[in-house]
Parts: sequence; structure tokens; C-alpha cells
Amino acid sequence: MASPNIDPILPVGVGYGVVVGIGFFFAFVMCGISYLQNRYTRFSTKTSEEFNTASRSVKPGLIASGIVSAWTWAATLLQSSTVAYTYGISGPFWYASGATVQILMFAVLACKVKQNAPRCHTYLEIIYTRYGAMTHIVFIFFGLVTNILVGSQLLLGGSAVVTSLTGMNVYAAIFLIPLGVCVYVVLGGLRATFLCDYSHTLILMIVILYFMFSVYTTNPLIGSPGAMYTLLEEAAFKRPVDGNSDGSYLTMKSNFALVFGIIQLCSGSGTVFLDQAYWQRAIASRPTTAVRAYLLGGMAWFAVPFGFATTLGLAAVALADHPSFPTYPSLPSSSQINAGLASPFAAAALLGKGGAVALLIVLFMAVTSCASAELIAVSSILTFDIYKTYIRPAATPKQLIFISHIMICVFGLTMAIFACIWNAIGIDLGWLFLVMGLLIGGAVFPVAFAITWKGQTRAGAVSGAVGGLVAGLVAWLVTAQQLYGEITVATTGLEYPTLAGNLAAIMIGLILTVIISWLKPDDFDWEVTRAINAQSADVNRSSLHGSEKEEEKTLDETLTEEPTQLRRALALAWIASAVLTFLMDFLIPIPMFLSHYIFSRPFFTAWVVISFLWVFCSTAISTILPIVEALTFFKQLTRDIGDDLTSQKRERGSVAP
Repeated sequence: MASPNIDPILPVGVGYGVVVGIGFFFAFVMCGISYLQNRYTRFSTKTSEEFNTASRSVKPGLIASGIVSAWTWAATLLQSSTVAYTYGISGPFWYASGATVQILMFAVLACKVKQNAPRCHTYLEIIYTRYGAMTHIVFIFFGLVTNILVGSQLLLGGSAVVTSLTGMNVYAAIFLIPLGVCVYVVLGGLRATFLCDYSHTLILMIVILYFMFSVYTTNPLIGSPGAMYTLLEEAAFKRPVDGNSDGSYLTMKSNFALVFGIIQLCSGSGTVFLDQAYWQRAIASRPTTAVRAYLLGGMAWFAVPFGFATTLGLAAVALADHPSFPTYPSLPSSSQINAGLASPFAAAALLGKGGAVALLIVLFMAVTSCASAELIAVSSILTFDIYKTYIRPAATPKQLIFISHIMICVFGLTMAIFACIWNAIGIDLGWLFLVMGLLIGGAVFPVAFAITWKGQTRAGAVSGAVGGLVAGLVAWLVTAQQLYGEITVATTGLEYPTLAGNLAAIMIGLILTVIISWLKPDDFDWEVTRAINAQSADVNRSSLHGSEKEEEKTLDETLTEEPTQLRRALALAWIASAVLTFLMDFLIPIPMFLSHYIFSRPFFTAWVVISFLWVFCSTAISTILPIVEALTFFKQLTRDIGDDLTSQKRERGSVAP
């Protein structure tokens, strides 16, 4: 089916203004933040430890906000609305629950990092110290593949929406989006990136609530949960959903949504456990609060795709036949939906140019905030795991900072090039999102066991990762051939081949690493990984001066924790992640799936109310809690700036004319 021709809703200048203007606005803000930080705090962006790990002292509210920001990809907003448009009410729930579990479970790894490798910069340093160079290189490959796929997805989805709404050249958008991000990450490092992430998350929450209140309270096209319910019933009568109970959009009994949920569980595990960005936030957090930060961040993030897609994804279904819809009188094509355009179409139909601008801004915030996390993450891998490990082991902190800056720019260019390649060969966001897990899933459990299970062997880790990759590729391609008779971009992007590939990759990876390790288990001594970077820290300490000594002293304090505190945090992580996973992925959805229940009007209204409440709670966690935690700091900063200005004024007044 050919895509209907759509005139851009906004002028092309708006696209360039948002992409270039907002990006460099944040770069300007970062200059100010970095200046204030270097002048009035003991943390200097000129030191490698602060630039790459924020001196491991970030409080849980800001970590949680950073997690929400880093996990809110373009796909979070676009693909969640795609599955809402395609499968109905079950799509947003499975998108959110399928990708929240990994954040909750990562709380365990965050605690284990603090216990077993408190001075590491990357999770790959743990791999190198425990298993040696060959295994290290294998997992560098998986780590970089993860970051390239995530980074190029961000640009692919973001550029598609910018081009659709403004007519901006898609390749110009791909290269310009990361430009401003590279500038402000180079200027500020990880801590300042957290602060920009906070501002992005604040804007994100405001815009989500703006759309939610418009759709469900004031907009004349819908205006209430009851009106949405009626429109969804009418849509199901005209366009019943294959695999849903009675073809309804208002049921959790959706075969393909369940399949998507399983794919999301597998794929999301890879993109969290293998993405240095999440390890970096664990490393940057305080030891006593790392678990709390990840649990809060996971629950806060759930609200983003759940609230956003339950609003705009369903609104796209409800208004697809309305004259205000951009593709009217045609329905949107499958290629447009797979490119992630359901939510932009709904925003334009509901609110015209205002809705398009709001969506463009929130999408740009999502893309740039996640891109900043990817840039600093890959920079750390390239700096510490390649440059420092294999090229210059005796590199000074000044040299490491210089290399970090270069690598940020290198990866910004790299992910733009890959996004251009995907766009040129016809790979859309939906295809890349579904296929990603089968490419990286095999390494999930080997990486997790590297910091949690002393019995895993080198052979077990490598065989699990590589064997999982091979199994995933074979299952994916064979299933496509057997079910559809050919291997094409279209057939390999369908639900069952990608499900087979994702499951094969992660499960074969688990089975191989466990069985091979059990045949001749290791008895690893965690004191080896606890010593990572300890010697270099002692050597460098003698050359430190002033604020650098203060920073190192603070770092020592944050790394010195009572074992009982970390054991309690670990117990909390295990219990909370297990209970919440059981609730979100089994107890709530599965009974509704098996009963073939179709939502009644009151039940749907309650469902919408819950989505509102969850977004409000998420807003409190990710935007209010960081401010509350930082009140003392802001008071002290205000006093220091006031004293500084007063002393400067006195000095100028004491100089003879």
C-alpha cells in the first residue's frame, strides 16, 4: 500500500530551529553549569574521575531522573504509540512492563558493582580483570553493537518525525540532532549531563500531561475517557484487530501484543544490561542509594510509555477516520506506522500546529537526553577499555580527558552514519527495534553473571555470548523462511521470526554459560575486582592539589560502606525486583489475557485514571525529588555566589581611580 502524500504541518525552518537552536541552547546552559561547578564546588570537570563517573556521589533522585531520561528513547514515545495503534490498550502496557523489569533487576547489578568493583569506570573493566583480554574484546564488541543500535535508533526515529512534521531533509536532521549534544557532553561530562537530563525529563513530563489532559478532559474531538471508549468501539467495528478478543482495541487478550511483550523483555534486557549508560549511572550513584535510585527510576519510567501511548496511540486509532487526521481520507499506511508516526499524526489531529510543535519538542528532548547518555557511555568504553587498556596504560588524567572528548565526537558521527545507512536501505524504527534483541541477547546473562556469580568461567561467558548470537540469527532467519517462504526485510521484521530470534539468543546464551561453567566451575575471589583502579588511585593521589584532593577524599568516603548496609540493599533489590516483575508481567496482565476480558466503560475510565496517577507519581520522583535533595546545596551555592560577588565588589571599590 502506497503511503498517502502528506504536506508538512510546520515550516521547514521550525525543524532547523528546534534541532539546531535547542541543541545549542543546552550547550550554552552547560557552559554555565560547568563554570559554576568548577568555581563553587569541589568537583571539577577537568578531572577524569568527575568527567566520567561524577565522582560516584550523585543522589538517588537525580539518578532516577537520569534513568528516566536515558531509557526514554525516540522508540519509547514512537514505538509505544505504534503498538497502541496496532494492538490497542494492551500495547502500551506490554511496552512499559516489558521494559521496566530490566531497570528493576538492574538494581541488583548496581548493588553488586558497589560490593565487588567499587572503583571501576565501565562494566567491561570487570570483564577484563576477571577473564582476560580475549573475553574483554568479545564483550567490547557486544557493548559497542548495543550502543550503535541504540544511538542509530534514536536518530532514525527522531529524524523521521522531524521530517514528517516540518519537511526538513532527513539526512540533515540525522547529522544535526547529535551536534549540539556532543558540544554539551564535551563541556560538562557525566554530572552536568545529569542536570541537562533533568531539564529534559521535566519538559517531557509537562508535555505528556499536556496531551493527557487535552485528550481526556478538554479536546472537542475526544474530551473524556467515555468518548474515547466509544470511538475505540467504533474503530474495532470498522477495523477489527487480528488476534484480539472480538477484534477489540479494549482488551488485554491480544496474541500479537503478548508476543511483542516477550520480545520487549528479551530485547530490553540486552539494551539495559549491555549498555554502559546504565552501568555508568550505577557507578555514579552513592553506594547506599544505588538500589533505591534504580527502583525509583524503573517505576517512574513505566509511566512514560504507558501514559503517552494510552493517550496518543489510542487517539490515533480513534481519529484515523476524522477529517483532521493528516492522512485523511486514507488510513495511515503500515510503513508510516512502522516509522513511528502514529503519535505525530494524533498530535496534529488533536491540536494542529500547537500539538505538532509540542510533540516535536518532546521528541527532541527524548532523543538528545538519551543520546547524551550514549555518548558519555561509549566515550568511557573507548577511553578506558581500549585506549587505556591496550594503547597507553600509563595515561595521565589529562590525557584521558582529552581522549574522552575526542571519542564523544567520534561516536556522535558514528551513530549518525549508521542511521543514514538504515534509512538508505529501507530499515525503519520498528524493524530495528524488534531485531536488536536477537543480535545482543546472548551476552545478557554472561555479563550479569560476571559481577554476581563467582562460578562463571571464561569459556562459559564467551560461549554463552557468541552461541546466543549464532542461535538467534539462525532461529530468526529459519523461522522467516519456514513461515513466509522468503527472507526479506518485510518477513524478518514480523512478530514470529523476531520472537524466535530473541528467545533463542537469550535462552541459548543462558543455557550455554550455565552448563559450560558448571562442568568445571570457577571460584573467583572478588577481592581481585575490588582492586580495580585502586593502585592507580594511590599513585595519582600524590600529584593531586587543592580541589582534586577534596574530590578524592569524597570519593574514598562514598566507597567506604558497612558490609551490612550493602547486604540490606541487595536483599531489597532482589525482593523488590522479583515482586514488581511478578505483578507487572504476570499477575495483572495474564489473568485478563486468559479470561478474554474486554474492558467495560467504567473499567476503561479507571485504567485512564491510573495512567494519570502514575504519570503524576513519576513526575514527583523524576522532577521534584531531585530538587528536594539539592535544597541544601542550592542554599550553599547561593551564599557562595553572593560572597564571591560581594568580595569582587569590595576589591573593585578599594582600587584607586
